[in-house]
Amino acid sequence: MAQLRLVLVNTSHPGNLGAAARAAKTMGLRQLCFVAPKVFPHPDATAMASGADDLLAQAMLRDSLATATDDCGVAYAISARRRGIRLAELTPREFAAHALSQARSAPVAVVFGNERVGLSNEEIERCQYLVRIPSDADYGSLNLAAAVQVISYELRLAAMQRPDVPKPPPPAPLADLERFFEHQARVLEQIGFYGSKSPTKINRRLRRLYQRALPDAQEISILRGIL
Repeated sequence: MAQLRLVLVNTSHPGNLGAAARAAKTMGLRQLCFVAPKVFPHPDATAMASGADDLLAQAMLRDSLATATDDCGVAYAISARRRGIRLAELTPREFAAHALSQARSAPVAVVFGNERVGLSNEEIERCQYLVRIPSDADYGSLNLAAAVQVISYELRLAAMQRPDVPKPPPPAPLADLERFFEHQARVLEQIGFYGSKSPTKINRRLRRLYQRALPDAQEISILRGIL
């Protein structure tokens, strides 16, 4: 559980940061990262934390999702709705088992969006997996702290039931993966690979291919050597 990082992006109300910290702490999660919160620190955050103010005090503050997840091997986007983005989709229970396995070898980011608009498509594309909480179709919007509570509970449940499985090889840090994507796009442009086709669509499909594979650092080095 120590390698699991809850990343809250562009949170509008400071009280939600405190409530999320409380939800995380009750389930044994200790690592929080706040990306460009509207207001923090704030008395409302401390009040809503209700005993989890130590998590607020040690929370990482970052100005972008990239800097919040660059050292992570895997990132999971928590979203209330399906997007047009082709991303491997997991239920909260599937996610928890997968995330705990990956966290044995590298830091893992669990990414929550803004209370009103959620995560942008660009932010979701920085993640390898999409996690949807199966809420009611007529009224499916959870507040931020409730979503953090559901996800944190599933992680704790999976941790209590986890069998002794082999440690997976650590995937390459997301920062290395992003640099590879940029390198690949430059080379494909130089050799005229795109032709009349959309570079954005092709690069998005290639991104999904490599994200599903979870390549390690040596494999990324080989791929860049080929380029």
